[in-house]
Amino acid sequence: MGRSALQTAFEAEMAMAHVPVLTRELVEVLDLRPDSRVVDCTFGAGGHARAVGERLGPDGLLLACDRDPLAKEYFEEVRAEIEAESRFYLGNFADTLYNLSRTRFRATHIYFDLGLSSMQVDTRERGFAYSYDAPLDMRMDPGLPLTAADILNEWPEERLSRVFRDYGEERYARRIARAVVRHRARKSFERTAELVDVVKGAVPAPARFGARNPARRVFQALRIAVNEELESLRRALPDALSLLEPGGVIAVISFHSLEDRIVKEFFAEQAKACDCPPDFPVCVCGREPVLEILTSRPLIPGEEEVAVNPRASSAKLRVARKL
Repeated sequence: MGRSALQTAFEAEMAMAHVPVLTRELVEVLDLRPDSRVVDCTFGAGGHARAVGERLGPDGLLLACDRDPLAKEYFEEVRAEIEAESRFYLGNFADTLYNLSRTRFRATHIYFDLGLSSMQVDTRERGFAYSYDAPLDMRMDPGLPLTAADILNEWPEERLSRVFRDYGEERYARRIARAVVRHRARKSFERTAELVDVVKGAVPAPARFGARNPARRVFQALRIAVNEELESLRRALPDALSLLEPGGVIAVISFHSLEDRIVKEFFAEQAKACDCPPDFPVCVCGREPVLEILTSRPLIPGEEEVAVNPRASSAKLRVARKL
């Protein structure tokens, strides 16, 4: 996306109300101090960062990261509103956390909001939404080499089927992959509307005319594959943990079961103490827990928040403290 397109998207987004998800719950559970050192791994349009920044004083620090160049525009807005020192890192949060973890810096709080921001979903030319026609792009970072169209036009049928099944939890993954391959033999995929039509033609009638668009899971799967979202999350969590000082808090807002499962299993593994077989009379492994899980069940949005922001309906917030 060119600079003019980025600026146009930024101005359009600024005219809309950006509603960050679970903001009150996130801020409460972080329990910030004026001198807290915070890492916002998924800055987006800065909704959570504004709420966090309000609680930081001149001795506080806010490090913001996002792979989307458009986020830098929002960061400048937030920087002007808060007292704390603030810095922005452009790039994948997994890479940023890796680099930070190799320095002397230690954070008191690290949080992730893994959902797409409205600046991405509602910017048509980026192709994230199935509700209107646009180029099949789906890159959070416009500099990434692979687009959704590349995947659809080049990946073999079996790999497409696996992506639709594993990343989209799509029941009809094999049928859709077969239909994609048939379509591209006649014409390469270029537009989101083409993909929606192919999916609708591949699934049974009950799925085609259900309450929700039958292409939504395929779009999710392609977005995850294009941006390597699950791989990034798996890489990022250990480095986030190493960056935290003792007593520091890590919080993750996820929006589908694949992300939530990764976070849940990571927290559980790090909260585990003795790992010896149950028939051992005494512990010989010496393992100590690294995390204390603060949310035995994930926090979810209330009815009022979902009514205001329907995109919040699938959100889950998990939080842990480093011991």
